[in-house]
Amino acid sequence: MCHVLDQAIRQSLPPAGPGRRRFLKSLGAATAAGGLLAVGSSGAATAARRHRTRLVLLGTAGGPAWLDGARCGVSSAVVYGDRVYLVDLGHGAMHRLVQSGLGPGDGLGSALSTVRGIFLTHLHSDHVADWPAMYATGPTNIVGRGPEPIQVFGPGDRGVLPAMFPPGRPEPAVFNPERPTPGITAMTGYLGQAFATDFNTRVRESGFTSPDDLFSVRDIDLDGVWTVDQAGRPPRLRSSLRVWEDDDVRVTATLVDHAPTAPAFAFRFDTPDGSIVFSGDTCVSDNLIDLARDTDVLVHEVIDPQFVDQLTAALPEAQRDAIREHLLTSHTAIEQVGRDVAEPAGARHLVLNHLVPAANPARRWRGAQRGYSGKLVVGEDLLTLGVGQA
Repeated sequence: MCHVLDQAIRQSLPPAGPGRRRFLKSLGAATAAGGLLAVGSSGAATAARRHRTRLVLLGTAGGPAWLDGARCGVSSAVVYGDRVYLVDLGHGAMHRLVQSGLGPGDGLGSALSTVRGIFLTHLHSDHVADWPAMYATGPTNIVGRGPEPIQVFGPGDRGVLPAMFPPGRPEPAVFNPERPTPGITAMTGYLGQAFATDFNTRVRESGFTSPDDLFSVRDIDLDGVWTVDQAGRPPRLRSSLRVWEDDDVRVTATLVDHAPTAPAFAFRFDTPDGSIVFSGDTCVSDNLIDLARDTDVLVHEVIDPQFVDQLTAALPEAQRDAIREHLLTSHTAIEQVGRDVAEPAGARHLVLNHLVPAANPARRWRGAQRGYSGKLVVGEDLLTLGVGQA
């Protein structure tokens, strides 16, 4: 279905131009008014000097379609002191990480020298597209790094294919029928096979270090929590899932509803300075609201229902209702995200991310303020927000 959506998206969106520039200008004014740090790589560097804990949005576009060059695919960084933790790796994440100024900037290939962990919310391509690139090139981008591996966490093998959507559609051919639903560890194993020519060449000519020595990859354990079924609707959790603790940085997770894709996670980062929560892709989720209670920053995906109407109008009539329902029931609409998620959670800042469509004017996204009493921020690539005292 994604290729059909991509074609319709390209047909329905206006080209980049003055509207896009007005968007950037209005965003800059809004961030200044809200006490946020500046947009751009220099802003990220400024934040690194002023706040021990901060959020850097590396990429803010939702979906696998490239609409224009202004936004890269969804990816974010939580920074604590000199440590960097990445959440999702959409198109262009490596490029934005270098631009962010979070590495040494020594020109020697050190983009990953400060990265301690990578956390993947789910395995849709727009959230993991740069993982193969990072895995394959990681050992050549760690100049100055110590021996400790980068911890990588993500969904495990769901064990069952999702139900057909819409119901009754003929069964398609299954990709990789021997293992049709690999999780992040199995996916990474396949990458070792795919890049074998490159790895074998480099290890013989230059002593190349194996990516398996750099990355410690683990599936998030759901034993006793949930056995994923075809519907992919997660259960209500009584408590969050412990993922990892790195001295002063604690990472917990919960299951969110991005059915039929499952498992899908939200992550919470707690430091002595405050907390940052990432929704991942989800509709309105009680599990997420629990995870985000009283958080300083909630980074949440959002979709514009007007765009969905415009998009589905460009599709064949037989597909319109089913695809419209799917998009609106597996994502969170503008009018829902502030009123129905951030407000009941008590989040002090709501940062809109994974924007669908990426080229929407800022005024449309600012409708999320209705019903929300905290500060709303429309995400932009390389926007930085400090948490706690500067």
